[in-house]
Amino acid sequence: MPRAPRSHPPGAPPQPPPVRARGRIVTPADRALLRTPLCDLLGCDLPILLAGMGGVSRWELAAAVAGAGGYPTLGMVRESPDLIAAEVRALRAATDRPFAVNLIPAATDPALLEAQVARCLDLGVGAFSFFWDVVPAVVERVKAAGCLVLHQIGTQNAAREAEAAGADVLIAQGIEAGGHVHGRTAAFDFAQEVRSETRLPVVISGGITDGTGLAAALALGASGVQCGTALLATDESFAHAYHKRRIVAATGSDTVLTDVFVLNWPRGAAVRVLRNSVTAALGDRLFDHDPEGLPREAIARDGDQPRLRFSTDSPLRTTEGDLEAMALFAGKGAGRIPDIVPAGERLSRMAEEAASLLAQTALREGSMA
Repeated sequence: MPRAPRSHPPGAPPQPPPVRARGRIVTPADRALLRTPLCDLLGCDLPILLAGMGGVSRWELAAAVAGAGGYPTLGMVRESPDLIAAEVRALRAATDRPFAVNLIPAATDPALLEAQVARCLDLGVGAFSFFWDVVPAVVERVKAAGCLVLHQIGTQNAAREAEAAGADVLIAQGIEAGGHVHGRTAAFDFAQEVRSETRLPVVISGGITDGTGLAAALALGASGVQCGTALLATDESFAHAYHKRRIVAATGSDTVLTDVFVLNWPRGAAVRVLRNSVTAALGDRLFDHDPEGLPREAIARDGDQPRLRFSTDSPLRTTEGDLEAMALFAGKGAGRIPDIVPAGERLSRMAEEAASLLAQTALREGSMA
């Protein structure tokens, strides 16, 4: 039988000693400012979620995020049930913290999706993260098995559909996000729109890379944030080192939204990527690319699998070939990622900076009362 989602595990590690951030000592009391009810729901210490980046969010990155107190998601879009099982087992061997598995029904063959869900339930996966179109039957199936459902959405209508289907958490993705982008509204504006119509926890996703973004999200009333690009550029992510280096070297203006990297996805599925030779060749025609009309040209390989120009595949550790011409997913916050570091260090920096900012705000408000 599938296991019910676990709450916050007993015996959580003690708080680390106070550290200095932005010129002041950050105390355990400061860190308490970061804890939201979402942490209790998901069983994590920090309201920072790892985005379920396909190919990139494998067990090593998920374990590192969990170890730092965040909430990890395994990015398993279109992966085989056997790989999902291997990743889940490896993650469980590395940590006893709760996690989610990300699946994307709209980008997955129905038979494969059925096999993915069945294997996850057999494994006792306690939470699922879904994205793109809301498929009520899939949400209802995993909910009936006692699982939590986090649904990433990009439009207000999708938010309503996800809530009606039974989602427990809504992840409001803004146009600033890297990878596949469903909506066209700025992240903070969209989150406010979603919060105005729901009582579910709302997580902000898109362009958040540091403690300033986390503090702003919590001050706005969000329950947490989801990070992709900031955690792609870490030691443990399964992204190719070339992809990581390109992110660190980028500025916010080095990203572009286009639907040319659309093979394997529905027509019109836009992605935010770093500019490269493929996007440069488009000129002003960034959109309206029909996947049926795009050539199938292999430009790289991942093991025995070809990687096609215009596909949604990004370069992974195991990829060889013309990496520059692949989809180099990155959000508009790429310009605020200065280095490639362990994921735990990235989360710690975010948490300490956010705690410091929120504590200073509380002190100022208290002195004015």
